[in-house]
Amino acid sequence: MTDRGDAAAAVTVRMLNAVAAKDGAGACALLAPDTVAELEQSADKPCAEAILEEGLPEPGTVTASDVYGQRAQVRLSADTVFLASFPGGWHVVAAGCTARADKPYDCVLQGG
Repeated sequence: MTDRGDAAAAVTVRMLNAVAAKDGAGACALLAPDTVAELEQSADKPCAEAILEEGLPEPGTVTASDVYGQRAQVRLSADTVFLASFPGGWHVVAAGCTARADKPYDCVLQGG
């Protein structure tokens, strides 16, 4: 992994650990703004409450981290997470994602 890949993986693990620890505010602080807005709109409640009800998997082990310009994909033993680079660093765009043959990933949590 590259330094940027390591940074994306670290944000991914911090976000999933926050969810596992029932720290909704901490997890939401690591989400991209569009992802927060989409989650709050679909759940009709604040992000800090809604993210804890999404059923995201435990963090598991990071198996790969790939950076493509301003985007990153972090694969874990039980999840795939997509991130985008913002002025303050990496933020999670989508999580709880599973691959589907010739189709886009199916994600539990994603921004618009």
